[in-house]
Amino acid sequence: MPDDTPPVSLREITRDTLDAILELSVADSQKRYVATNAVSLAQAHFAPEAWFRAIYCGDEPAGFIMLEDHSLESPPPEKPEIGVWRFMIDRRFQRRGVGRAAMLLVIEHARRKGLFSSLLLSYVPGPDSPEPFYRSLGFRPNGQMSGEEVVMELSLGHPSTP
Repeated sequence: MPDDTPPVSLREITRDTLDAILELSVADSQKRYVATNAVSLAQAHFAPEAWFRAIYCGDEPAGFIMLEDHSLESPPPEKPEIGVWRFMIDRRFQRRGVGRAAMLLVIEHARRKGLFSSLLLSYVPGPDSPEPFYRSLGFRPNGQMSGEEVVMELSLGHPSTP
């Protein structure tokens, strides 16, 4: 991340920060690749497996991340999986290292739980897709498709045993 970029953090979304998160948007050429934050937040409130946070660069809202974390279900499955359900960086914060820093925080969050052997995500192939970005973080296609989306996987090591 460039030296002049403030630290990146993941924060809970509150009543006071909601409007700012809803206003975030990717570049026009990327809009076909990710749902709006309004749609994502609506879905999150009806999915017990949703874990979501605002991405901040310093004190400015810069993006949104939502995981599908099956360990949050009640009861959780014996071998829960975790995947990136939504990930967006506002157009004003792209190409500044904010997305990479945020995704590294997410990877660490998944590792720290000690329950998962890998982190999954998927993307829509095409121009301006996030595939090169995900590959640069170590994600690799796992041979599966989710509809028209290519599924990628990042090894987290072995999950802890109880």
